[in-house]
Amino acid sequence: MKAWISGAEGFVGSHLKELLVADDWEICSFDLHRNQNLLDYDSVRNNLDKYRPTHIFHLAAQAYVPESFLNPKRAFEVNTIGSLNLLEAIRQLGIKTRILLAGTSEEYGDAEPKEYGGMNPQSPYAISKLAMDHLGQLYAKAYGLQVVVTRAFNHAGPGRGEMYAESAFAKQIVEVENGTRKIVEHGNLESVRNYTDVRDIVKAYKLAIELPPDVYNICSDQNVTMQSVMNTLVRNAKKRVKTQVNPNLYRPADFSFKTPSCDRFKKLTGWEPTIPLKTTLVDILGDWRSRL
Repeated sequence: MKAWISGAEGFVGSHLKELLVADDWEICSFDLHRNQNLLDYDSVRNNLDKYRPTHIFHLAAQAYVPESFLNPKRAFEVNTIGSLNLLEAIRQLGIKTRILLAGTSEEYGDAEPKEYGGMNPQSPYAISKLAMDHLGQLYAKAYGLQVVVTRAFNHAGPGRGEMYAESAFAKQIVEVENGTRKIVEHGNLESVRNYTDVRDIVKAYKLAIELPPDVYNICSDQNVTMQSVMNTLVRNAKKRVKTQVNPNLYRPADFSFKTPSCDRFKKLTGWEPTIPLKTTLVDILGDWRSRL
């Protein structure tokens, strides 16, 4: 198997590479850190033409929701136009490959998270990813591309960027342990999220890409408030931790997800998340202790 992974050097991409390499897959990485840009159509096309992958995992994105409010144009350029460049290059080259587009639960917003239900995206990021989502479905129907769209809910684990809430909490807690910080700051702790460990998510992606073209939710049964996430991290700190709200950390147009389900995906693949949220959070603390 030959996998082409956009965003291969990122949080999810690095875990996916590790999983696939362990199963003897050949990997071609396409990443901005390698000066490879999805907005450069010729670069995307030439790279795909040279490598001719059997599987394409499209993970690259402008993925931080608050950033999309600050720079909506970049969110649409990367997430929508970049994805269009990829799909069009595959179509033009006539590559017979399976394609996974990594969508997001953010596309649902506060609507019922059903694959064929209504959508109510609440950020430029979510709207740009929903556009990618529909482009993928269109290319499957109109051009016969083997496109699977996944809508994964929150995923966390070692290597998570410090801008994301659970990782930001963990980093600050480790700084308290190290004596370089006194208080852990946070935004809205009443928000409800659904967490899956990234190591379970990439296993789901490996299974999903083999499914018929369609849209599939990927989630867990771990629906928690951010207060619960904070409490778990604080309980596993090596020093007593004080927390304090910072209004600047509240997300614009914040909301809580409704309870998701991925029963259809589970029935089709047999996938089940295996890593408890507590383990994920403890591992994030350990990762930050090794980094700081």
